[in-house]
Amino acid sequence: MEVETKSTEIRCQEMSKGGLAYEVILAEPVGVPVPRRADSPEKTPSVEEIQEKLKAAEERRRSLEASKMAAIAQKMAKIEEASKIRSEQTNNFISATKEALDAKMDSHEEKREAYINELRARLKDHLEGVEKTRLTLEQQTAEVYKAIEDKMTTAADKRDENIKKMLERLREHEEQVRKVRAGNQERFQQLESAIQDKLQQAAERRLQLEQEQKEKLRNHNNKLAEVRSVLSAKVEEITKDIETKLTAAEINREKEMQRKLDFVKKEERRAELVRQNKCARAETDAPTSG
Repeated sequence: MEVETKSTEIRCQEMSKGGLAYEVILAEPVGVPVPRRADSPEKTPSVEEIQEKLKAAEERRRSLEASKMAAIAQKMAKIEEASKIRSEQTNNFISATKEALDAKMDSHEEKREAYINELRARLKDHLEGVEKTRLTLEQQTAEVYKAIEDKMTTAADKRDENIKKMLERLREHEEQVRKVRAGNQERFQQLESAIQDKLQQAAERRLQLEQEQKEKLRNHNNKLAEVRSVLSAKVEEITKDIETKLTAAEINREKEMQRKLDFVKKEERRAELVRQNKCARAETDAPTSG
């Protein structure tokens, strides 16, 4: 028998610059059809093979569960390690913050003590100057008294008048000394009040710094609590997801086993029917041949 063949036609057309479009026209195939092979009867698996397959499936399932549990354990170890590192970082941060605060407070305390010592030194110098002024005034007063006595001995006729003048000068001088002392006392009180005010301000500033650092530490602890809560929620979610997948896999495995068992029972019933038919046919053929 001749087989008709037709050539394939190819048409080419330039569609755009730098490109070609091809149109391929194939002829209808003509020839002797290839005979189909007869379907071979499906081999029925035996009970032993099914049990072996079920055993292999069970082993694969156990291996899969073991690998999943190992992966879960690895993830949990990583999470624990991350939590441990976070805790160490938090402790380091708290220690560094406390050390910095202590150093700052020590420096502030040293500056405050130095300032107080400086004020005390200045006050001491001022009091020494006042004391020198007082001694000078007393010396001048003594000199005035001595001058009065000298004049009294040398000028008896002008004694009363000179005594009055000298007493007036003494009164003025004493008034001046009193004013100087009062001014020095007032200035000393002002300096003492200024020192007390600065000490009070320094104490308030120290309390404010302590409150600010405590607030920072409290906020940091709150953030750490939130991070730990989020990590716990994620771990719980992953665990629930894995448990759900394992449960679904177990249900699917039981369904597959049940389907295979049903198939085996069906094949056994079919084999039993075939055997019964053969026995019946044999019993029917036996009287005929006899």
